[in-house]
Amino acid sequence: MSEPRFRTHRSARAILAGALVAFCLSPFAPALADDDSGSARELLRTIKKARLIDLSHTWDKFSPIASVNPTYSFALVSTHAGTRGMFGDGGQLSFAAEVMHFSGQHGAPSIDAIGHIGRDGSLFGGVDAALATSNADGIGTSGTGAHLAIDQFPTDLMVNRGILLDVARFVNGDSRPLDSHAEVTADLLERTAKHQRVTLKKGDTVFIRTGWGPFFKSNPDLYKGSDSPGPSVDGAKFLIDHGARIVGNDTLTFEMRPPVVFEPKFQVFPVHMQLIADSGIYIIENLNLEELAQAKAYEFVVVVPPLKILGGTGSALRAFALVPRDD
Repeated sequence: MSEPRFRTHRSARAILAGALVAFCLSPFAPALADDDSGSARELLRTIKKARLIDLSHTWDKFSPIASVNPTYSFALVSTHAGTRGMFGDGGQLSFAAEVMHFSGQHGAPSIDAIGHIGRDGSLFGGVDAALATSNADGIGTSGTGAHLAIDQFPTDLMVNRGILLDVARFVNGDSRPLDSHAEVTADLLERTAKHQRVTLKKGDTVFIRTGWGPFFKSNPDLYKGSDSPGPSVDGAKFLIDHGARIVGNDTLTFEMRPPVVFEPKFQVFPVHMQLIADSGIYIIENLNLEELAQAKAYEFVVVVPPLKILGGTGSALRAFALVPRDD
């Protein structure tokens, strides 16, 4: 490994270790107000050493949405022109407010709750899928399967070790995207990790770059079309076997589309069933991985904060990564 890359990996591990240890220690809330305590200062110093990379696109009413999901809408219902003076204060105060309609599987990025996908009538852990969603107020509000809703997202995964597998760069030798029919197999993931000199560990959050992220804005019709690259069943098994707890990529549905296999039997969205329903692994879709890839930041601190929505089948995110600043 070259000296610059060694320094980058070393500083990445330092930021990862420092930030994770700091976040996991409970006394920091009182320490923040105590100038004599070095704990909060060390936490802040560690974090400020890092470069923050936004993993999110800007979400709007033209953003691409999978056809199986409800549509998204946004409208201002209160405007500054309409609210100024409404309280009889001589026109001092004005405000604006909006109403939005969208599902938990919308966002840029968005995360699927474990209760989002079932197989053969069951959710992860053998929970009765029909019973878990028999109350329209949300997953588990019937009294069954509440632990599988997005409001039960594990706190230890909100700040985690992240790994980027830049499959597109490994295949193409540059930043060009993968072909629309590219299958991300276990062998391809393994060779990409070896080429990047990263080791997947149990509990990781693992992101796969296909290079399709820019199409979210530049070509939304292609992005939401019938074909896109992504992990195969074989590729998903690689992630499961290496102990990933969250996986994600830069496409609309994570797995390769069309999301259909015919052997050993016909299945629709087989990777979703394999990861979520069978293995209890969260899936993030619509990530913006371009800046992370340009930085060649293959190991980083990742922050994933879903909205805490009771019974939610998923959540939009404002995810980001912390990586070493340029030397």
